[in-house]
Amino acid sequence: MQEYIDKAAAPRTGEELDREKIKRYLLEAVPGLSGEFEISQFPSGFSNLTYFIKFGEREMVLRRPPFGRKAKSAHDMGREFRMLSALKPVYPYCPAPLAYSEDESVMGCPFYVMERIKGIILRKNVPRGLNLGLDGARALCRELVDVQVALHKVDYRAAGLESYGKPEGYVERQVTGWSRRYRDALTPNAPDFERVMEWLKEKRPPDSPHVAVIHNDYKFDNVVLDPSNPLKIIGVLDWEMATIGDPLMDLGSSIAYWVEETDPENMKLIRMLPTNMPGAMSRREIIDYYSARTGIEAGKFDFYFCFGLFRLAVIAQQIYYRFYHGQTKDQRFGLLILATKVLEEAALQVIDASRL
Repeated sequence: MQEYIDKAAAPRTGEELDREKIKRYLLEAVPGLSGEFEISQFPSGFSNLTYFIKFGEREMVLRRPPFGRKAKSAHDMGREFRMLSALKPVYPYCPAPLAYSEDESVMGCPFYVMERIKGIILRKNVPRGLNLGLDGARALCRELVDVQVALHKVDYRAAGLESYGKPEGYVERQVTGWSRRYRDALTPNAPDFERVMEWLKEKRPPDSPHVAVIHNDYKFDNVVLDPSNPLKIIGVLDWEMATIGDPLMDLGSSIAYWVEETDPENMKLIRMLPTNMPGAMSRREIIDYYSARTGIEAGKFDFYFCFGLFRLAVIAQQIYYRFYHGQTKDQRFGLLILATKVLEEAALQVIDASRL
């Protein structure tokens, strides 16, 4: 299974780091480093930039914000580092945080370093040759939900995370905040989403009695699979949007990525994950399984699903905004306007079919 382990490559043009500055910083900040120094970049992902660092046999990961314009409240490296530091003792799927720096002389921005969790990460399709089978695919879907449920069951107060979010008014703030972000990132060729934003404002549920640590971007390519048993998750990555809030909002964000084989062709075109693999659970089965494992009633899920689609569109549009204005040269970002349009269509379909 070693051939399926996630691999890094040469940094993208415009996203190179100063090798010697990084090396000097790490030698001072992380005890015990020695041997040959290597730095490369994990090529996937659309938000924070992730680099592979190797000192001898020691493997680490460096995370920094993207270049160009960034949403004001996004990409808080210090918050992400502190979240991992608090969660790691009670949620073993977190990577171990090693060092955090706000010294802009190193790379011009705050960043942090963590241990690498070495394993398999599923992208758009299951790698050729990694045959999970129908039963295996279903078991992996259950494992994905189980690890999310484990996060939602963490005692956030005991972990010292009570100040990392405000459960009161959480859903209202999310609808208001993401609507503002979308309008701020609007480009002339993007849909206005006004009908979706109005519906979300009108149909938002009251504060939930269930409060949890929520990841806010929990999906297949943010979990690491055990190379010796790819049906077992050994790590959860990308904690930049984690907070304290309504766990159904977290599930809704996850379900927004869940493209099924029976979905319209335009949704299949923007599929990013292997959620349509033979044997995979459906969105409805995922929701029902989560509800059974947590005891949280999720029957009226239209709002959470629609919000998840909208939030995903905002993220795509924010990234596309940077490309549109020439703030990044990554050609992948130019295609995200298509995703924004497809996601509006999907959100409107949810609204039209909803009984809320």
